[in-house]
Amino acid sequence: MQEPHFDTERFTRNKKEPQKPDFHVDANPNSHIKHVIGVISGKGGVGKSFVTASLACQMNLAGYKVGILDADITGPSIPKMYGVHGPAYADDNGTIPVRAEDSTKIMSVNLLLDQEETPVVWRGPVIAGTVKEFWSGVNWGDIDYLFVDMPPGTGDVPLTVFQSLPVDGVVIVTSPQELVQMIVKKAYNMSNMMEIPVLGLVENYSYLECPDCGRHISLFGPSHVDEVAEELHIPVLGKLPLDPDYAEAVDQGRVFAIQNHFLDKGVEVLKALDE
Repeated sequence: MQEPHFDTERFTRNKKEPQKPDFHVDANPNSHIKHVIGVISGKGGVGKSFVTASLACQMNLAGYKVGILDADITGPSIPKMYGVHGPAYADDNGTIPVRAEDSTKIMSVNLLLDQEETPVVWRGPVIAGTVKEFWSGVNWGDIDYLFVDMPPGTGDVPLTVFQSLPVDGVVIVTSPQELVQMIVKKAYNMSNMMEIPVLGLVENYSYLECPDCGRHISLFGPSHVDEVAEELHIPVLGKLPLDPDYAEAVDQGRVFAIQNHFLDKGVEVLKALDE
């Protein structure tokens, strides 16, 4: 008796590839945003929010319309850096972001609280919902580059941003310690898992320049950012020094007064997205 023939080619031809679920959230219909840039770090304490603000400021100075979505819901610091305060108001078209003195549009949970010092004691799903609302419920208007300042680590908020927003690429912020190699790779690997391009690394607290002799002092040890960047085949977008003038500008709510030329390479990489 002849064995039944199984048409393997036909089976393969008719088999459909499983569809990946799409978690993207629609933007506010009045928002026209060209590029969404995530700023992440594998650990806390590396000055990620300062780098976010610095990139936004440099792109602003280059003539682009910028905004910052402060997704660090439980530890927001962007409003303080820009000297802006709530409350943010809403109309029929959505919540209106607060404009800083340099015209940067900002949305942060601190702009919605009655008291800025009130702690945000929320569980993960509520925090994730707030991040989505900052995208879909905020009338951003015309924006060339929207920077998303995320909390450290690879938890709920980065996952929500990567899944819900059309992120064009991420910038990973790090510091000079040797531990950084492992931390950077965690953030890098998460971005790859979510199929989000890594635009490059920014090393903060890279060195302190002696005010008398100009010598560079490595307070946190020698830099390892070039090594990990070469291993991962991504560029270093800048190395930022420890500078008392930076701290003073941030404390005064005037981060936009800093012209951070150390991020010139980062600016060029971001500009290339618009070409």
